[in-house]
Amino acid sequence: MPEIVILGAGVMGSAMAFPATANRNSVTLVGTHLDRAIIDSVSATGRHPRLGVTMPAGVVALHHDRFASALTERTALVILGVSSAGVDWAIDKLGQDLKRAIPILMITKGLATRGGSIEILPIKVSRGLEERLGFRVPVMAVGGPCIAGELAARRPSSVVFTGGPGTPLEETVHLMATDFYFARPARDLVGVEAAVALKNLFVIGVTSVAGRLEREGRAENDAVMHNLAASLFAESVREIAYLVQTLGGDPLTAYGLPGVGDLYVTSQGGRTALLGRYLGMGLTYRQAREQHLAGITIEAAELAAAVGPTLQAMTQDGRLDAARIPLALAIVDAVISDRPLVTDWQAFHHP
Repeated sequence: MPEIVILGAGVMGSAMAFPATANRNSVTLVGTHLDRAIIDSVSATGRHPRLGVTMPAGVVALHHDRFASALTERTALVILGVSSAGVDWAIDKLGQDLKRAIPILMITKGLATRGGSIEILPIKVSRGLEERLGFRVPVMAVGGPCIAGELAARRPSSVVFTGGPGTPLEETVHLMATDFYFARPARDLVGVEAAVALKNLFVIGVTSVAGRLEREGRAENDAVMHNLAASLFAESVREIAYLVQTLGGDPLTAYGLPGVGDLYVTSQGGRTALLGRYLGMGLTYRQAREQHLAGITIEAAELAAAVGPTLQAMTQDGRLDAARIPLALAIVDAVISDRPLVTDWQAFHHP
């Protein structure tokens, strides 16, 4: 029986145990230093307190200081489920405990900056591990519309697994795909990862319409603002495609599961959608955080802070055409400059 080790016991990392065990793999769930209460609960009762479900029978839950003991000669895959802010910690942890090139499948979403440019996280992880270990580790990733709670409830979900040359992509799909978790391979690593990360940024724009509707109210005839939301959704996809292409991916990827699909599902709710709503109501980012979202990690805001200045610099030196990303720049400005979110509708109607 193949063994799969999941590093990171948050909702998405833990939800991956459901297709993994359904496909007859042995699963060990290892928490980070932030997951102690989750691991204690799963170990004692089998219940995951944040997912609100009982974990599959046979899942072993361990604290991070026992990660090395979870890695055996039968370990076929490590699923990396830390937050984007925890990637550096994960690189150090993996670099300390990996003794051979066990393939890694990342569900962490985000982008990083390096040398004035933007790179995808699997490349950062791959480079960091090779520097520490002295050998290359295959690093792959998952992209597509997949809400953790639905996956844990075994609701049908469709995703793509992506990896560069030399990664065991088809074998990894075979390890994880089930009759409720539909996975297919895709070799556009940069495109998939850029699209699924960038969609978080654009969800802020799409969901700002809900806040604007609250602020302005329904029309006399009870009309709402579906037209505005659809316009922002379409603009988001167009800008994602352009940014994906600029970063070296296939722009068509933006029109598939990692782009349109993930943008749609993330716009349906969650922390990023809440932030968009509050900005649409006219609050600044700081006001939204202090009044409604204190202590809550919002990866879309972290992404804007991490890569926003680089996006702005790339428009200034000509690597990006500012006229082709007006919504992205408006969202970045709202987050990092703490100004109200202003959408220039005329800017969306350029040739």
